[in-house]
Amino acid sequence: MLERFYPTKYYDSVWDIDFELLFINGVRGIIFDIDNTLVPHDMPATKESIELFKKIHEIGIKTCLISNNDEPRVAPFGYAMHTPFVYDAKKPSRKNYIKAMEIMGTDKSNTIFVGDQIFTDVYGANRTGIPSYLVKQIDKKEEIQIVLKRYLEKIVLNKWRNSDNYLR
Repeated sequence: MLERFYPTKYYDSVWDIDFELLFINGVRGIIFDIDNTLVPHDMPATKESIELFKKIHEIGIKTCLISNNDEPRVAPFGYAMHTPFVYDAKKPSRKNYIKAMEIMGTDKSNTIFVGDQIFTDVYGANRTGIPSYLVKQIDKKEEIQIVLKRYLEKIVLNKWRNSDNYLR
């Protein structure tokens, strides 16, 4: 039952992911969440996040942002990162994960998703059939509804770590 919420992989941050190895292993597209995945909640793109996307693009991997935020939040971030974006994505709905792959010209076989929340990001990617890479949230300061979900996420992560699905 909880398996639908289990991430494929879990990292401390996006900066710990080996994007060159992903490319070698056939990944050609990465869908990213924004808030608390790439930058603290509601913060603009940083020099570090822009450089990260530049590096990913130079490797040969396409990117796309999907966010449940509205256009005024997502568009400036996407433009700064030189990447397409989908706002008001209604994650965990599959629709905009699929749209992101269409934008990048990729499919389920060569795309991954990177985000910080289990019940929206990971669950949506899993429902879509793409690997889900969970990263630890960047900032502990979050909206109350997200804070409450974080307690439930801890339960899911503990179950996952004790399951056969956990990569030791």
